[in-house]
Amino acid sequence: MKTAHHLLGEDETLDSFYHGRILIIQKKRGYRFSVDAPLLADFIQTKETDVLLEIGAGSGVISLLLSLKPFRRIVCLEVQKGLAGLARRNIRLNGLEDKIKVVERDVRKYRPRIKFDVIFSNPPYIKKKTGVTSASAEKAIAKHEIKGDIFDIMHFTGKSLKRDGLAYFIYPARRKEDFDRALETNGLRIKALRWVHTRSGSDAHWFLAECDFSSLSAETRPPLFLYDGKGKYTGEMKKIFAGESRGEIFS
Repeated sequence: MKTAHHLLGEDETLDSFYHGRILIIQKKRGYRFSVDAPLLADFIQTKETDVLLEIGAGSGVISLLLSLKPFRRIVCLEVQKGLAGLARRNIRLNGLEDKIKVVERDVRKYRPRIKFDVIFSNPPYIKKKTGVTSASAEKAIAKHEIKGDIFDIMHFTGKSLKRDGLAYFIYPARRKEDFDRALETNGLRIKALRWVHTRSGSDAHWFLAECDFSSLSAETRPPLFLYDGKGKYTGEMKKIFAGESRGEIFS
């Protein structure tokens, strides 16, 4: 892995993950990923022969975290030129140019030549024309459904996922009804579901979903809690941040 500090611009930071095994350059004032990215990376299961596609890669963090799991190739789809360029820099920084490729394209217009074994996304969560839109176009597009909504994402997934493939998503709990309708419209079903809570006793904040075309019922996995009673990350969260959980308890 290359030394990265000399590659930073004035408006950028360098962050390390998984005990320094993964380095990520991020914008100080642009879009920055949050805890949902490592949650999804941990939840995704892969095999050595899998070709994966990420919808809305941003800086490339989830695909880079997945690089410690088995896979053959990852395609990162990102609509924003600045973030696509940043993802390419992060891929080079981590020496993964031969394994991960960035495609700068709108998910509503992208027509891949192949179907994928795994599709995953930590997509924009906020419905268009709702909530407070950031003055930063980069942040706004990353957080709001401006360049494609939940139905666009599921339409693409339904068309581009192999019939025996798997798709993985993280969404706010409040979008569960929309998520279910978007899946049904495109022939997808939930295979496994895990609710994510801030702490024990709180309502679910997010849900993680593993989807396919054939499951008759969803497996509801034990809930994930971010914080313990003292306001500190739980043991499982510490493992996720360290890259030590890798979803092994469900394998």
